[in-house]
Amino acid sequence: MSFRQKIIHAIFSPRRAELHRVLADPLTTQQKQLQWLLERGSRTEIGRQFDMRSIKSIEQFMARVETFDYDAYSQYIDRARRGEHDVIWNGEVKWFARSSGTTDRSKYIPVTSDGLLRSHTRGTRDVAAIVSSLFPDTRAYDGKLLTLGGSRRVEREGERALTGDLSAILIENTRSVNGWFRTPSRDVALIADFNEKVEAICRQTTKQNVTCFAGVPSWNLMLMQKVLEYTGKESLCEVWPNLELFVHGGVGFAPYAEHYKRIIPSERMRYINTYNASEGFFSIADDSEQEDMLLMVDYGTFYEFDNGHEIIPLEGVKVGEVYELIITSCNGLWRYRIGDTVTFTSTKPYRIKIAGRTKQFINVFGEELMVTNAEQALSYACRETDADVSEYTVAPVYMTNQEKGRHQWIIEFAKKPNNLTRFTELLDMELQHLNSDYEAKRHSTLSVPQIDVVEKGTFFGWLAAQGKLGGQNKVPRLANNRQYADSLVAYIADKGCDSNK
Repeated sequence: MSFRQKIIHAIFSPRRAELHRVLADPLTTQQKQLQWLLERGSRTEIGRQFDMRSIKSIEQFMARVETFDYDAYSQYIDRARRGEHDVIWNGEVKWFARSSGTTDRSKYIPVTSDGLLRSHTRGTRDVAAIVSSLFPDTRAYDGKLLTLGGSRRVEREGERALTGDLSAILIENTRSVNGWFRTPSRDVALIADFNEKVEAICRQTTKQNVTCFAGVPSWNLMLMQKVLEYTGKESLCEVWPNLELFVHGGVGFAPYAEHYKRIIPSERMRYINTYNASEGFFSIADDSEQEDMLLMVDYGTFYEFDNGHEIIPLEGVKVGEVYELIITSCNGLWRYRIGDTVTFTSTKPYRIKIAGRTKQFINVFGEELMVTNAEQALSYACRETDADVSEYTVAPVYMTNQEKGRHQWIIEFAKKPNNLTRFTELLDMELQHLNSDYEAKRHSTLSVPQIDVVEKGTFFGWLAAQGKLGGQNKVPRLANNRQYADSLVAYIADKGCDSNK
């Protein structure tokens, strides 16, 4: 065991013991989190509005405080951004993570000092604690952690607020560890132009001992391909021989798994899934072979779950049901709908998988297709036809008097299937196997999926054209309308890109 490994084990041993106690009694922990949140919240304007000081139970809290989406909550966030104190959290909220969808207006998510300490950075530390416990012989912490980050540096807006990508905010607030463990350097990490930053990362990091990397699978795959082009190597093991850990989140990993295995052909390579959003750090996988994750219940967040009929606390959830996630957190968010859906794979301990976004599904024909269905079926079709997917999006094609409706899959392959017709058949067959509603509609109102293959770099160019490169920006996987698909098709037509080649 190296000197640094010994330090890591010593540092995280107390936290591992604490995690064991917390996860053994998650319901009591959640009650204590809510009590603490209410005590702090009672001193804010929103707390006085709902008389949080007199709330004594979870039931009272859920009955008295309304739920908010961003549009409803933005009135409070805007006031905090203008510098008003004690609106959503104690004192002044200085930092705001700018988060947006592909074409939606920007959202400004508050990041408080308590949120940084109890959620965002605690999650990062707990990843290290869990990895060091799972793999005592790991060398992941003997070298550098490579983080790609977003393309928007911290900027001052108005007189008070500081806004930027969450990654930039974290860099600004964790400067002490930047040089010792993280790469690239702060100056490179905060380069605003995404393409320029990627080039600088290649120049700087290929000379270093990178042992682990972290971030969104799609953006990191693009970065790693640039690293291979820059070095002229065929695998990342030739660039970084000690590479052995990828901590990922943001989008499902399944469509990218095979491609990562090809460019990192190492038996020591491990993959850890996390659920880390602008609104907080919520869960970490405790098994490198699974995508489900431990729900972290002591991060200054109280969780609720909406199954479409009722909202329930953690103690009421059931395995297999899909819930919209509602959080109350020390980032100053109260009964806030973050737009994600999750499903529980276990309640002892509580483990979750991300099912998708509340706005990312297709139910035009009653098929109720979720992102989880799409990614599992896509992964299956790729395995069977030796293909790799870089990016994709799916949209409905509405029925006409002459034709049934169908789903249009716009796919950018890193490696095209050996037989596209067979790929389409397998995708369709697996979707029917996974989703009985889809299967029923395939026998009535839905025809075979339409697969449109686009050239490499198409999605990257589409996002770049909208100023949406890197960081929290993600390609929408499923849409219940043609907003994104039509925008992408128009971009392809404008650029003269060929499809289905």
